[in-house]
Amino acid sequence: MNFIKKLVSFFRSIFSKLKLSNYINKRWLRWVLRFFILLILYPFAMQINFLWLFGYTPKVDELKNPQVAIATELYTKDGVLIGKFYHENRTPISYDKISPLLVDALISTEDIRFYEHSGLDMVALVSSLWSTVQGDGRGGSTITQQLVKNLFKTRKAKNQGILLHVPYINTFIYKTKEWITAYKLELFYSKQEILEMYFNTVDFGNNWFGIKVASQNYFSKTPKDLNLSECATLVGLLKATSTYNPIRNPKNATGRRNIVLSQMLKYEKISKKEYEKTIAKAVICKQPTNKNDEGKDSYIRQYVEKSLDEWCKKNGYDIYEDGLKIYTTIDSRLQNYAEDAVRWHMRKLQKVFNNQWGKNNPWRDADGNELKDFIKINIRKTDTFKILAKKYNNNIDSVFAALSLKRTMKVFTWEGPKEVEMSAIDSLSYYAKILNTGMMSMDPYTGEIRAYVGGIDFKFFKYDHVSQARRQPGSTFKPFAYLAALAQDSITLCDRFTDKPVKIEYEGGQIWEPKNSGNKFTYRSMNLRRAMATSCNSITAQLTEKIGWAKVIEYAHKAGIKSHLDSVPSICLGASDVSVNEMVRAYSTFMNKGVRSEPIIVSKILNSDGEILEEFKSVQEPVIDQQTAWLMCYMLLGGLQEPGGTSRALWGYNVFPNNNEIGGKTGTTSNYSDAWYMGMTTDLVTGVWVGADFRSVHFKSAIGQGSKAALPIFAKFLEMAYKDKKTNLKPGPFPKPWTEITKDYLCYSKYTGVIDTAFNDSLNFELRIDSIIKQLEQSDEQENKEVDANFD
Repeated sequence: MNFIKKLVSFFRSIFSKLKLSNYINKRWLRWVLRFFILLILYPFAMQINFLWLFGYTPKVDELKNPQVAIATELYTKDGVLIGKFYHENRTPISYDKISPLLVDALISTEDIRFYEHSGLDMVALVSSLWSTVQGDGRGGSTITQQLVKNLFKTRKAKNQGILLHVPYINTFIYKTKEWITAYKLELFYSKQEILEMYFNTVDFGNNWFGIKVASQNYFSKTPKDLNLSECATLVGLLKATSTYNPIRNPKNATGRRNIVLSQMLKYEKISKKEYEKTIAKAVICKQPTNKNDEGKDSYIRQYVEKSLDEWCKKNGYDIYEDGLKIYTTIDSRLQNYAEDAVRWHMRKLQKVFNNQWGKNNPWRDADGNELKDFIKINIRKTDTFKILAKKYNNNIDSVFAALSLKRTMKVFTWEGPKEVEMSAIDSLSYYAKILNTGMMSMDPYTGEIRAYVGGIDFKFFKYDHVSQARRQPGSTFKPFAYLAALAQDSITLCDRFTDKPVKIEYEGGQIWEPKNSGNKFTYRSMNLRRAMATSCNSITAQLTEKIGWAKVIEYAHKAGIKSHLDSVPSICLGASDVSVNEMVRAYSTFMNKGVRSEPIIVSKILNSDGEILEEFKSVQEPVIDQQTAWLMCYMLLGGLQEPGGTSRALWGYNVFPNNNEIGGKTGTTSNYSDAWYMGMTTDLVTGVWVGADFRSVHFKSAIGQGSKAALPIFAKFLEMAYKDKKTNLKPGPFPKPWTEITKDYLCYSKYTGVIDTAFNDSLNFELRIDSIIKQLEQSDEQENKEVDANFD
């Protein structure tokens, strides 16, 4: 109040200096003149925000180019909308794509003299004031004034000046701003343009802004295709988006729709027959069955946002407000098949896991003993614990008492979200037992990611198991040991090693004694292709000792592994943590003739006008020679073609059309904590990880192996993709050597004279497989008899 008194005194001093009494004798005339002077000065003072009294008022340049937050749309490579980024979910649409019935409904209900006034309707204003005096708070704002409110947010706290904190005065200032700005808008824009802007900015509830988004989400239609009832419903919704929401309050929405229809009838926008026919039916919403912008593929949106963070900062774009159109490299069909494969397998796998442990807790130490304080230790790492600790001044008893209180919550189940009564401790125990997965499929030649599944359900598991998570890859890391070996001039694919116990001494006299799966050694001699195909730990360790584990690390990094790798001999068996993303990158280098391709998920970005702002290509670099790259592809085929190959479970799936060949490698870590499968075709390189988020939670039998827990996801994905001809995948044999192969790789048996594995003749595919496998098994039997005899 002191400020108001000072302000009044300020204006009195100004008027006293004008000495109006020298020119006008009558006092009341002097006051009238003062009033008109203030009336003239008032809009100018408001425009310049005189003494910070009035707050923000839109400038002329802002009126000419109003900025509205527009949702950025995310599309697949084949043009399917899979998501949006927005604070306000809005997608603009042109006036000619809006139904005339919408326009008629809006004008009839909100501003019948819209085409007659210039932003301010004096008739409606006087009527509004009179109704207010009588106790009816009916509004008198024109459509243009409402647009000003939507566009410039003149009533937001951050736009307020000193006077806007004063009751009653603030309302007058709000209204004045909107009157003046509405008048200016009418100078710059046609009535049609104002209607277009209005329909694109107005809030329809549920964070759905603009008529295009509202039409799609309430009725699964475009604004052009809305019928009379739907048009009236959406216009009626504008009065109160919660009260008249047709989804939550259909009865209220129907009543409000009928009021809009009566206004349209009153002003002869519809006939009596149309009115009666329409009000006879209730409002019925038809929401999209696949609301991509609200949850689906959120792992993709999360990864895209992270990928574009630097680009947006560099180029000055806000991904949430600038209405960009981002085209990803994702193939919508492959993405759907990847998600379907994950659901198909993980649902079954979780059931097996639950049955295996029954009522026992699955968190175990290396010896299989239950970790007694597992929940207490891990709940201390949660944000909830930290918040409660702060609240209760680190009184741990109080914190755990709060964490033990049960409340209603929704939890993930494979049958859909389930409402339960659980405490925070119960919740952690429940979720710790759930298996998760990460899967990524990439074109090895372009680096374009075709499918990306970061987990089983983004709503409940925000953590991305493709790019954020890093886990031990187990035997899927072995190919990098063989890569490093084949890159040496002295080592060929036909070199033979014996599967036997190994002791390797390294830093500080430490001893590493790797064991095979099942802790057994065959004492058989085998070439490198057979050793990798059967995932023989002892031979991989011998090879690593021969070339040095530093070489394994060097070539793993060359191929595409970016994570830190420990310089220990066990690195060859996948002792260091890596991500699915970088494993796919590294395996793709083999198929891409030794050229490493950086994975990309965005192909191009357009602005809201459809102009291309940027196109993206994978950064590619030759990192290994072409001969070694081809030999690695040939090696990876062994998982299917060699007797005892760990990928042979693929034969149980329909993934071999057109003599298709698949290279791949399984991976399993200690105690079955991690299951992996890396699969390669001539079109795609795909990586799959399966496990629980806590490493101490795992299977207790071989069902947790990579061939059983991870490989089926890859196989099912490929099976569905090959059935759909629209995916444009081209199954077939692996490429023939793309360069001269100077090293031995067709390894003849001295007993049978048969090449260990050769699939390049013209015999029937399946007959070739049976014939060669029988010959190889005969060769193995004879060779191992000799090995056994020598060993004895």
